[in-house]
Amino acid sequence: MDKILIEGGKRLSGAIPVSGAKNSALTLLPCALLTDEPLTLRNLPRLADIDGFQHLMNQFGISTTIAGSRPEDFGRVMTLEATRITSSVAPYELVRKMRASILVLGPMLARMGEATVSLPGGCAIGNRPIDLHLKALEALGAHIELAAGYVRAIAPDSGLPGGRYSFPVVSVGATENALMAAVLATGKSTLHNAAREPEIVDLCNLLVAMGANIEGIGTSELVVHGVSRLHGATYKVMPDRIEAGSYACAAAITGGEVTLMGARFDEMEATVQVLRSAGVIVEQVAGGLHVATDGPLRPLTISTAPYPGFATDMQAQLMALLCKAQGSSVLTETIFENRYMHVPELNRMGAHIETSGRTAIVHGVEKLTGAEVMATDLRASMSLVIAGLAAEGQTQVHRLYHLDRGYERLEEKLALMGAQVERVGGD
Repeated sequence: MDKILIEGGKRLSGAIPVSGAKNSALTLLPCALLTDEPLTLRNLPRLADIDGFQHLMNQFGISTTIAGSRPEDFGRVMTLEATRITSSVAPYELVRKMRASILVLGPMLARMGEATVSLPGGCAIGNRPIDLHLKALEALGAHIELAAGYVRAIAPDSGLPGGRYSFPVVSVGATENALMAAVLATGKSTLHNAAREPEIVDLCNLLVAMGANIEGIGTSELVVHGVSRLHGATYKVMPDRIEAGSYACAAAITGGEVTLMGARFDEMEATVQVLRSAGVIVEQVAGGLHVATDGPLRPLTISTAPYPGFATDMQAQLMALLCKAQGSSVLTETIFENRYMHVPELNRMGAHIETSGRTAIVHGVEKLTGAEVMATDLRASMSLVIAGLAAEGQTQVHRLYHLDRGYERLEEKLALMGAQVERVGGD
């Protein structure tokens, strides 16, 4: 396995492009299942998860072609064409490594009237059940069966009739699956307490571009009037607000000054406000955000929350940043119950973090020291990289495949900002 070597203590400066959003791209790709016409996605990030999803789409008989993909470019353009779907089964060997695979369930059900999907895998950050996905699809008229590690969803012969569903808790993935199922229903569907994340808005905007009829975009109540068919489209994936926030933390912990080209303030306002509260200067500039620090970092008390709150996907990166704050910070994780696996690794680098249940107390320290550390999931991996950039000496981050799932060419972007990083083969 590859690992990344980081020589800490280098002040980051410069400008980097923000890649297309992983969490959005993995939702837009299955929209190709909803039409027999080509769907072209621009600004698609080059990530292991995107490659995995492409292979899954190929399993269904969907052709995928990539254009404009020079090695030196970030992002790429992919065209997917589902003229004829040859299989409605998403097998275990393709699904087990990527939780987002469950997002083929809704569109496949809507297009083919049935879908069989292996129960998904993914990062080990706690219990992430799909019960809300299934209950929402049942409310739209699907019959659901669970057997031998697979979910089988079946629509009535006349198609999904549509219906009403109120999510008991906000669920991004379940909202996405229900939306993709509802757009081809024979009637109206209403989703109450729907997720409002920018990635949901991105999905809605693509579906509308394909001919869907959706009301309430950006709100917690979505009304979908089913249509008989959708057509193809060309669509640009939104910039990755989590990647932008991650590099903002990296710049801040090194006392640096970085411009994040393509980052959108309105899509990451909670992250920006938290960073500002910690003493980081974040300003809108033409085409992006400018991040800088000119004084000590301040401690915070913050909880993760569904959008528009502070994202759980930024918790680990913020924790790394607060290791260098002057005082003690309190972080509460409200979304996932096992998302502090990076804490022991940060403590190996000289951090002073205590956890109790869903709460972590981060006592700021004078310095961090480079060490060999082990990545446990995608965002935890990035927290170790951020800490390594500020640590004295060399940090080795093992299990780099986690980072490759969500950060496009990480070491190249860090090098553009002046970091001393190197990817090497594992032992």
